[in-house]
Amino acid sequence: MSFPKPGIHEHHSQGQVADLAARRAYEQAWARFAQQDSAEGFCASWLLIQCHAVGGVSDGVLLLLQPGAKSFVPVAFYPENPVDRAHLARITERTLQEGRGILEPQEPAGEQGQPRYQLAYPVRVDGEVKGVVAVEIDWRAEAQLQAAMRDLQWGSGWLEVLLRRHADPAQAERLRLKLALDLVATLVEPADLKQCAAAFATELAVRLGCDRVSLGLFRGARVEVRGVSHSPQFEPRANLLRAIEGAMEEAIDQAQTVVFPADAGGPPVVCRAHEALLRETGSGGVGSFPLMHDGEPVGALTLEKPPGGRLDAATLEVCEAVAAVAGPVVALRSAGESSLAAHAGRSTWNLWERLAGRGHAGFKLGAAALLAIALFLGLAAGEYRISANSTLEGAVMRAVSAPINGYVKEAGLRAGDTVKEGQVIGRFEDRELVLERAKLQSQYEQYSTQYRDALSQRDATQARIARAQMAQAEAQLALVEEQLERTRMSAPFDGVIVSGDLSQSLGAPVERGQVLFEIAPLHGFRVVLQVDERDIAHVAVGQEGELTVTSMPGERHRFTVTRVTPVNTAREGRNFFRVEARLDAAAAARLRPGMEGVGKIRIERRKLVWIWTHGFTDWVRLWAWSWLP
Repeated sequence: MSFPKPGIHEHHSQGQVADLAARRAYEQAWARFAQQDSAEGFCASWLLIQCHAVGGVSDGVLLLLQPGAKSFVPVAFYPENPVDRAHLARITERTLQEGRGILEPQEPAGEQGQPRYQLAYPVRVDGEVKGVVAVEIDWRAEAQLQAAMRDLQWGSGWLEVLLRRHADPAQAERLRLKLALDLVATLVEPADLKQCAAAFATELAVRLGCDRVSLGLFRGARVEVRGVSHSPQFEPRANLLRAIEGAMEEAIDQAQTVVFPADAGGPPVVCRAHEALLRETGSGGVGSFPLMHDGEPVGALTLEKPPGGRLDAATLEVCEAVAAVAGPVVALRSAGESSLAAHAGRSTWNLWERLAGRGHAGFKLGAAALLAIALFLGLAAGEYRISANSTLEGAVMRAVSAPINGYVKEAGLRAGDTVKEGQVIGRFEDRELVLERAKLQSQYEQYSTQYRDALSQRDATQARIARAQMAQAEAQLALVEEQLERTRMSAPFDGVIVSGDLSQSLGAPVERGQVLFEIAPLHGFRVVLQVDERDIAHVAVGQEGELTVTSMPGERHRFTVTRVTPVNTAREGRNFFRVEARLDAAAAARLRPGMEGVGKIRIERRKLVWIWTHGFTDWVRLWAWSWLP
């Protein structure tokens, strides 16, 4: 937007220039404005021209945002050395706060009492306030005030050019990145990819002033348009879309941006498809930008400017930033909406490229190692063994139970102690029996005396009675003696006490028949293995194995399976079968009944891959069988 040339500013003033000196000052200001190279001189000349264009200006000031700071500083005044530099401070501060043009009348002045006016208008760059220009003018009609405000608005365009020309490159880069992220944000919405692509293309078209923006996905060797700006629904086979897809493929094939018409001096590119698209649509300019992810094309963006417009350098920079950010997002969304077969095919192809293509030496070495391991497992064989929790038991187990009702008097031995045949393990309380025996012995002596007296008196009847009483007392005494004998619990053979401990129950009552101790022989053990029902089919009588007990993990004891019981027991949510085995005679003498450990039954030699995978394979077979009709 240009300012009014010398001689046409009278449209914005109340009268023509009063004298030739004022006209010459105005022309000199234009000359200085065209020749200024510094920002300070540019702003001073611009403010002078702007005040002459508005006309009737008594004070003027231009404030711009200081680079690298958040404060606004005055850069030009009109006149150059005003008496009061803070005269327009209030209206400039209000304009900066509200971000809009403001017109304020001042106190009446002059002979006619007509008010003066203060005008201020913000200078914006990319929607942000970067400065403000304010002037004080004499009284005029409302239509002329509006014209003065328009002059300030149009003139601020030159300041925008200045600010963009002297902008910080890093700030410009951040603004482009922010715009790119704002645009790409539409691609990550929860809607499907087609809707997101249409919203993204529409937003990009609105931001960059394009007639049409199209987003296409690269599928195999072709591009498919998935989103068109301002068009939620479109016909995929339309001639226009085919032309757009051809332009996208042209940019993807060359792996670079293609613009038509292109600026002179740019890199040579093939743009026949873009030229055909331009003829098809009558657009002012066409450009396509490949979308890349991990060095591979995933799609393309095609922009069409309205007739008379072209893709300038600023628009190209923004589009390249958008394409760089949108590429990975489009690849992720496209992969997320692909079918399972497409995922599998893509993964297979990527794997093959890594195996057969260049580079990826570590991956290739790893693949070769996995292949070697697989071949080894498929060809090598090993001993197939079944593991099971095991317990040692005596081949013969003898229970020592309470022979009478009584109380525990002493118990010198407990579980784990070794005993000899006939050794006393414990005693019951026998005081009552001892008293009963003394009583019966006394009665027996008394009946014996009566018997002898009857014999001496030749009293046959009394002798027979005394004899019968003696026999009765003798029988009762024998019974008490037997009961006294039973108060001592003895070991039935040489062995070890497997269970039982009465040392904490001295004086406690026991009932006849209650099991107090279990004794197993020192030799002649058997191994009881709890085999899982999934492995029991492989176990048979006569198979050999090895046992390792928990207390001696470094020793192995050979055994032979002697019995497989047909009854299982449930434990911890699984079923186990009891398998009995006989230890070899060379078993260590330190083994004792009740020891626990792990036993392994040798089945046969089989492939290692079968040994390690048959459990999972059997589970899959059972699962599939349960679901088959």
